[in-house]
Amino acid sequence: MAKVVDILKKIGAVITDDHFVYTSGKHGSVYINKDALYPHTKETSEVCRAMAEMFKDKDIEAVVGPALGGIILSQWVAHHLSQIKGKEVFGVYTEKDETDNQVLRRGYDQVIKGKKVLVVEDLTTTGGSVKKVVDTVRQAGAEVIAVCVMVNRDPVNVNESTVGAPFVAADVLEAQAFDEAECPFCKQNRPINTNVGHGKEYLAKKAQK
Repeated sequence: MAKVVDILKKIGAVITDDHFVYTSGKHGSVYINKDALYPHTKETSEVCRAMAEMFKDKDIEAVVGPALGGIILSQWVAHHLSQIKGKEVFGVYTEKDETDNQVLRRGYDQVIKGKKVLVVEDLTTTGGSVKKVVDTVRQAGAEVIAVCVMVNRDPVNVNESTVGAPFVAADVLEAQAFDEAECPFCKQNRPINTNVGHGKEYLAKKAQK
């Protein structure tokens, strides 16, 4: 099976040597355009199969991911786990509320209550978002068996202690992230990419100051 990063590169989802703003607000030169993956159902299935295979020996009863990308991941990973194990594995998702926390709506808290859960996420820069999902799943009365991300961009700083649960990544693509004040690309006055990532919003906010 092809490595996850190789699959992403094949479909043009990995962009390098540019100036990006990540979801965390940090800046960097490598961007994984996860949204470029999801229209390709074959490749999405391959990536999620790789994630599911990592847990074939674990008793997983439900898969939970944060909207929006996590909806697709949770469904595909649950589908492959169901096939591997020969039993139904549920796939549900959390949504952001007004306070930026991740919540289980639509009765999904009852679906996972008392179950053994795998939390999935596409990318993580700081681990902050996925930890919110872990906390929400536990509050719903479920047991978090592990967290699995498609690609870990910072294996030094994002780990089990960061996300609050056993943590693995299907693949790693190290992409150093900088605070704005320390960003070498800002210091070089390198233009920010506004086509992908959060560069457009970042520049709009900066213009209002």
